[in-house]
Amino acid sequence: MYHTIIIVGFLGRDPEMRFTPSGQAVTNFNVATNRQYTGSDGQPVKETIWFRVSTWGKQAETCNQYLRKGSKVLVEGRLVPDKETGGPRVYTRQDGTTGSSFEVSASTVRFLSSRGEDESGSVPGDVPSHSDDAGDIPF
Repeated sequence: MYHTIIIVGFLGRDPEMRFTPSGQAVTNFNVATNRQYTGSDGQPVKETIWFRVSTWGKQAETCNQYLRKGSKVLVEGRLVPDKETGGPRVYTRQDGTTGSSFEVSASTVRFLSSRGEDESGSVPGDVPSHSDDAGDIPF
């Protein structure tokens, strides 16, 4: 069995890079995807879904170097279920409403922003993953 997900969206904040105890780079960032449609009442509905993306190794280093808040990216990878719910991570927003986000372990990240669209200044293109043995990292 096999599954893959492809998302296109914008970073909600700058990426954060850390290192595993063995020294492997891990970069995390959030991507917002947007969809607009007309509801059954005829009114426009805007829907935003947030994805938490993890990248590993050289790809993590490159994403940390070039991506910034607002960068447009295409991410291909696999969904990682929440350990407690088996689905998306559910949380309570500051206003008390419930929200959810999905986690993606990226195999490929394509930088889609042109030089004028974000602050990164450089767009290197595809960054393939160099490791499938990411494992579970408790952070």
